Amino acid sequence: MARAKAALTESKSKTNYSAPVSVDMPKAKAPKKGVRGEGGKKKKDPNAPKRGLSAYMFFANDQRDTVREENPGISFGQVGKVLGDKWKALSAKDRKPYEDKATEDKKRYETEKLAYQNKDEDEEESS
Repeated sequence: MARAKAALTESKSKTNYSAPVSVDMPKAKAPKKGVRGEGGKKKKDPNAPKRGLSAYMFFANDQRDTVREENPGISFGQVGKVLGDKWKALSAKDRKPYEDKATEDKKRYETEKLAYQNKDEDEEESS
């Protein structure tokens, strides 16, 4: 009986793999936006406005020196870990000044971005 089962499964497996398999080739991918063909990424304009910083980044910039003074010889990665722990421990009241700075910086970025885009459009129309 065991031989019959083995022969049956063996014959099934042979029939499964003996049929020709049609393979669909993957379609050529369209180039992604902002990326040049084979040359790599599109170069960033150095005159473009810098993105606004987050509330955490304002906090980290403010506290980085004190963390290094409290922990001399601490590695770069450990500084980030300590700053992250301190940020998580802050109450909403203590985070407020950093969030306000981030909101102001976001507004600054949006206005600079609009001015930059308008400047680009003006240059394209004049050329």
